[in-house]
Amino acid sequence: MSIIYDAEQRLFYLHAGRTSYVLHVYKSGHLTHLYWGDRIRELQPDRMIRTMDRAFSPNPNPDDRSYSLDMLPLEFPGYGNSDYRQPAYQAQLANGTTVTDLQYISHTITQGKAKLAGLPATYTEDASEAQTLEIVLEDKLSGLQAILSYTAFAALDAIARSVRFVNHGQQSLKLLRALSMNVDFAHDKFDLLHLSGAWARERYIERRALKPGTQSIESRRGASSHQHNPFLALVSHDATEDHGSVYGFSLVYSGNFLASVEVDQMYTTRLSMGINPFDFDWLLEPGETFQTPEAVMVYSKQGLTGMSQTFHELYRTRLCRGEFRDKARPVLINNWEATYFNFNAEKIEQIAKAGKELGIELFVLDDGWFGKRNDDTTSLGDWSVDRNKLENGLEDLVKRVNDLGMQFGIWFEPEMISRDSELYRAHPDWCLHVPNRTRSEGRNQLILDLTRPEVCDYIVASVSSVLASAPIAYVKWDMNRHMTEIGSAALPPERQRETAHRYMLGLYDVMERITSAFPHVLFESCSGGGGRFDPGILHYMPQTWTSDNTDAVVRLKIQYGTSLVYPISAMGAHVSAVPNHQVHRTTSLQMRGDVAMSGNFGYELDLTKFTPEERELAAQQVALYKELREFVQFGRFYRLASPFEGMQAAWMFVSANGQDVLACSFNILAEPNAPFSRLKLKGLDPQQNYHNVETGEVYGGDELMYAGISLPLPHGDFQSQLFRFRAE
Repeated sequence: MSIIYDAEQRLFYLHAGRTSYVLHVYKSGHLTHLYWGDRIRELQPDRMIRTMDRAFSPNPNPDDRSYSLDMLPLEFPGYGNSDYRQPAYQAQLANGTTVTDLQYISHTITQGKAKLAGLPATYTEDASEAQTLEIVLEDKLSGLQAILSYTAFAALDAIARSVRFVNHGQQSLKLLRALSMNVDFAHDKFDLLHLSGAWARERYIERRALKPGTQSIESRRGASSHQHNPFLALVSHDATEDHGSVYGFSLVYSGNFLASVEVDQMYTTRLSMGINPFDFDWLLEPGETFQTPEAVMVYSKQGLTGMSQTFHELYRTRLCRGEFRDKARPVLINNWEATYFNFNAEKIEQIAKAGKELGIELFVLDDGWFGKRNDDTTSLGDWSVDRNKLENGLEDLVKRVNDLGMQFGIWFEPEMISRDSELYRAHPDWCLHVPNRTRSEGRNQLILDLTRPEVCDYIVASVSSVLASAPIAYVKWDMNRHMTEIGSAALPPERQRETAHRYMLGLYDVMERITSAFPHVLFESCSGGGGRFDPGILHYMPQTWTSDNTDAVVRLKIQYGTSLVYPISAMGAHVSAVPNHQVHRTTSLQMRGDVAMSGNFGYELDLTKFTPEERELAAQQVALYKELREFVQFGRFYRLASPFEGMQAAWMFVSANGQDVLACSFNILAEPNAPFSRLKLKGLDPQQNYHNVETGEVYGGDELMYAGISLPLPHGDFQSQLFRFRAE
């Protein structure tokens, strides 16, 4: 059993894979956290919780001065009744006060995992894969209940958590803070690790030691954002890729979020994560329910690699859905950097034909095919074909591409609206806005108000109409700005601060309806590249455009950082033209191909301009990737050398059966009189022999891992090398 309740001790044991998470109902009725780490048989709560009279830590019970919530490791803390640390929730009652006191009422343990209403979440395909514990906490005075949900996965070192608030009282209340999880640690001997960045340099790894006070990452942008990914880890000071304790936290949500760590006066650590309480509240009428997003927690004592591989397995197999979850992704050519808005059917056909000659399987028509979309100032929302560019319509172009033996894909930006559009002229109130305030634009566009059912219905109908008009096999779903003037004409004043979250609920509903209606279409999400690369979107679309920056050197950091949490099958990676359009750097086609082959591979340039030598190399790249993609996309991934620590980056892939191996080494800048270097592989069987597919040389698995392979001295900057091995 994954979850055990010890009624005598009032202890909950959650066993997930090789780990245990232990909770205790304290004598006061408050739920406390005792332990999280390697699997453990049993604990004695009086050995884990120590109390004493502390100055300036008030006592709810005046007869027991050793008892203060300020000193207890609380599982879901509030504020106002002696705990001064950051709360996981806060509710404002009808009388204006914000003091509540959640105490244990009951619990249930069930097999499997239920869906979260209206929200993306991990799942089970068989009830035996997990057990779920629901603990009911209640503030008796107000009737507010918080139902804490924990799913412990039997085969993975992961626990999924969420909270459902229910107003069982007679009066309305407002949730001011409704986070998804909280963990109190007994010490502060951690480094804080997170993924930071900006447009075109997403998910750079940041690591620093915890300090007293609060340190946090968040988004207030209406999206998970390029700036901070909804992921955070606490790692032991000595943790490396392969050793040390790592506690990883990932929020299955695509909107405003907060992940906050507080080190208090006693050097204990409290970590909380969930919807950002900034500019948020939620009116809860009697009988109404509010469901928080899901947070996934992973513990690893095998360092960062152990954490990453757990997230990869869980998110690839039990978060992503649909027929493409386990299906190899096609090699594609996208026309965006080849043509931008300037194309016609003949030009598109020429690029597609050049792609077919290289063995490419899918052509993707990017922005500019609809309305009067000759630049980015117009036509978003008008999802009808521009006959000036595609004279015979979309059906004709799709047929031309299909006749070449290729599939066809198309770009949408369904959540946006241009001022210069037929849709805006008909429905100017359909965008997010605040009355009598400026409607700020980003990329010359406004955001549709997805809190409104009629707007969601319009998006579903207009996108579905296009997808039903021709055999379209792929959709790139873009979103190119963040929210401002966050308000809805459809919501009353007391619910305006619900707008950002209601938008996300509307978006998830739209995505669910469209992807369910077109199950044979591969959907890739995008938000100016990786501005919404989060687990919430992956539930509907199994891959994401990793970054608008396709420079091979910058992509080393972006893809390396992304791999901390997200599986390789989720990463879109393309070869683009040089000089690169984002950083104007020139790198070899070999280097660009080797970096892009470490994800879902494709090209984004004008293939008709390739030289004969480039065409030959590209054809070799396509053919090689088709051999490798099954285990690149779905195998085990290991990071070998960090581009954040020097001028070399390296990583590797091992097939699920352990038979095939691909190691990738990248040298960024050459140095004079460079020393010899070796690359040590990981994840192999030390008793197995492996032969180099190119040279035929045979190595022991122990030799490859412990002694390593010699790397060639680089001749110039931006060099790459692939090493393929196969078990004998």
